[in-house]
Amino acid sequence: MGHMKRYTMPTYWPLPRKGNKFVIRPSPGPHSATMSMPLQVILRDVLGYAHNAGEVRKILTSGKIMVDKKVRKDPGFPVGMMDVIEIPDAKGYFRVMVNRNGLYLKKIPKAQADKKLCRIEGKKSIKGGKTQANLHDSRNVLLKKDAYKVGDSLLISLPEQKILKHFPLAKGAHALIIAGRNMGSEGRITSIKQSRGMMEKSTVTLVSGKREIQTLREYVMAGEVAVPQKKEIDLGV
Repeated sequence: MGHMKRYTMPTYWPLPRKGNKFVIRPSPGPHSATMSMPLQVILRDVLGYAHNAGEVRKILTSGKIMVDKKVRKDPGFPVGMMDVIEIPDAKGYFRVMVNRNGLYLKKIPKAQADKKLCRIEGKKSIKGGKTQANLHDSRNVLLKKDAYKVGDSLLISLPEQKILKHFPLAKGAHALIIAGRNMGSEGRITSIKQSRGMMEKSTVTLVSGKREIQTLREYVMAGEVAVPQKKEIDLGV
């Protein structure tokens, strides 16, 4: 379990940069260090279920914390966008979302804890004539038919990874901006402009409230997971 200096941590982590010099480093895993938060920070500093690192280790060792329906015991496990955190003993269920500050936890009902929205980042053909979709959280899903495009989103079941719904990245789709200066904005896609060469990037225009926003295609995630509760736990400082 490694550590890093606090001044290098993402700005949305709810920790002061002064005081203690070091903070736990996210372990290698499904999300990058810049767009994830270690379980130790979430349990201690965001949710307040522990007062120190020792208490966090005791909770995790007991096997009472799940991420995407899998028990996680590593304090540095990186939790990122759209991951589902479950603390059954406390009846706590949370989905990691994005806003303009970075990541935050949104409380969800237990019935929604077995679903996850994933963005297709790449595809490749494998033996048997099947296609494998590579998703944003590093998981891979085998497709019976190659009907999905890179940039589309899939609503999958947890832990089975069964595809429940397909959300094309297309005009009229609901979408969330997951990176860039407009991160956290969401709305309806009005147009998609494809690049005409290597020097030009594809862009997406969407309407969010009364605003029209244009952003890079790679910054957009189509689809939505219904979360009726409005309670949010912001990770911003």
